[in-house]
Amino acid sequence: MRILIANDDGYQSPGIIALHEAMSRLGEAIMVAPDRNRSGASNSLTLSHPIHVRRQASDVYAVEGTPTDCVNIALSGLLDHGVDIVVSGINDGPNMGDDVLYSGTVAAAMEGRFLGQPAIALSMASHEPKHFATGASTAEQLVKHLKTVPMPAGIVLNVNIPDVPADEIKGLRLTRLGTRHPSANAIKQETPRGDTIFWIGPAGSINDNSDGTDFHAVAENFVSVTPLTTDLTSVEMLQPVGEWLETLS
Repeated sequence: MRILIANDDGYQSPGIIALHEAMSRLGEAIMVAPDRNRSGASNSLTLSHPIHVRRQASDVYAVEGTPTDCVNIALSGLLDHGVDIVVSGINDGPNMGDDVLYSGTVAAAMEGRFLGQPAIALSMASHEPKHFATGASTAEQLVKHLKTVPMPAGIVLNVNIPDVPADEIKGLRLTRLGTRHPSANAIKQETPRGDTIFWIGPAGSINDNSDGTDFHAVAENFVSVTPLTTDLTSVEMLQPVGEWLETLS
């Protein structure tokens, strides 16, 4: 297999190094990742200036751009051959519930799917993960299966792995996204020069972690596997919004 690896934590992060080692056991694994931490970049593309790409090793490239830049550049000009799958991660921290809207890890996988490739995003469900080996073995298991049994077109798998030793994982569980409460307010500060600055507030606490959600599965030591689609249309709201529009006249 030819496997493109990306992330949002940067090409030197422990998660992507563990993922690269695992994917190299399955075939030709090429890492094209940001040159620094770009967490929270979501699906942003760099359009205001050219992007530097520096080769760090025969199969490792560092990109002065976002996770989406990395996958776009890799598949549309950098690599001289196609790939069979895009694997993003392993993220240093969870990407569950509303987190996926901001996640650069998920965005890299989404860009792979936009460009016609099967794609998986993997995250450790801890902000100080210790068991990247568990995540790497999960990635290897899923990619092996995907080679044998392809997924339907247009789907990205968002995978969150409990931060425990592999022998404590109870299995894989199909899930939906949970939800969070609104994030905390931005934190206002003043620099020594008197300038006003703001820190974005922390993510909100969990709102929906009921049975069937990604939050619930991970709490029970199951690997959460959530199929995502890029179609954000609220199908169930088409008729109500249509009726609302009719009242406009």
